Amino acid sequence: MHRSLRLVAPLHFLLGIMLQSASLAGDLALPAKGVFPADNLWNRDISREPVDPNSAALVKSIGLDKPLHPDFGTTYNGTPNGIPFIVVGGTQPRVPVEFQYKDESDPGPYPIPADAPIEGGPAAKGDRHVLVIDRDAWKLYELWSAHPAPDGKSWRAGSGAIFDLSSNKLRPAGWTSADAAGLPVFPGLVRYDEAVEKKAILHALRFTCVRTRHAYIPPATHFASRLTDANLPPMGMRVRLRADFDISKFPADAQVILTALKKYGMIVADNGSDWFLSGAPNPRWNDDELNTLKRVKGRDFEVIQMPAPVTR
Repeated sequence: MHRSLRLVAPLHFLLGIMLQSASLAGDLALPAKGVFPADNLWNRDISREPVDPNSAALVKSIGLDKPLHPDFGTTYNGTPNGIPFIVVGGTQPRVPVEFQYKDESDPGPYPIPADAPIEGGPAAKGDRHVLVIDRDAWKLYELWSAHPAPDGKSWRAGSGAIFDLSSNKLRPAGWTSADAAGLPVFPGLVRYDEAVEKKAILHALRFTCVRTRHAYIPPATHFASRLTDANLPPMGMRVRLRADFDISKFPADAQVILTALKKYGMIVADNGSDWFLSGAPNPRWNDDELNTLKRVKGRDFEVIQMPAPVTR
């Protein structure tokens, strides 16, 4: 099926990842600067934005009683759980990537180490994201359905996108990325360094829904559905945790995540399981504490007011 209409079954499609570690070539620490400019949509405080008039129907279509599901942690079925990323320096060699959907992919080359972590591991059959941050150029390179060549000197992928993390520039209208919505994946991940070490997440997060609409709103640039029901969420739709939701009885690290969901919300980025919240793996996550997030239900969210969606 063409990427522009790629639908993911309502199963746990992020089955685990290769964990980023110091053994990976060029794996460096993230620099102490923000992802995208301060006025970027990902970094906007939406806690006081008006509620969309159709919020109740939109939330109901995703599931009022379905739980928020942390789709990340330590391990899942014996493999690291989440969407991985790796940080490299400006000297990382760039390699060619052959794309299935060349017309909506940035050609590269991409600075991908031969041992870059692949979502789900080397034998994965899922989305197989590869995310690489060039900390010197402050650029993000992302692949979907990524497969390394046996010699490690090139890759092939379904699609790929390059984002300047110092710019507010979006993908061209109608273009996908390594995500169905045309969004970058990395900025929407729950990361251990933010939630636990810094104790603050200062940006929106990423989540998925089983059914989305044939429509998108910024910062999304692409839809991935044939369904036209106005009660279904368009790609890019942003929800927030209701201000009156009591987070005081949650563990401290979970409270950091829930506070971010109140202030910055989360954005529909792909077709997948309902209310699945994306994050990066880390062996130091406390899975029991993360699982307390499942106490949050769909009815505890509201949709912020949306502009007219793009439908063609």
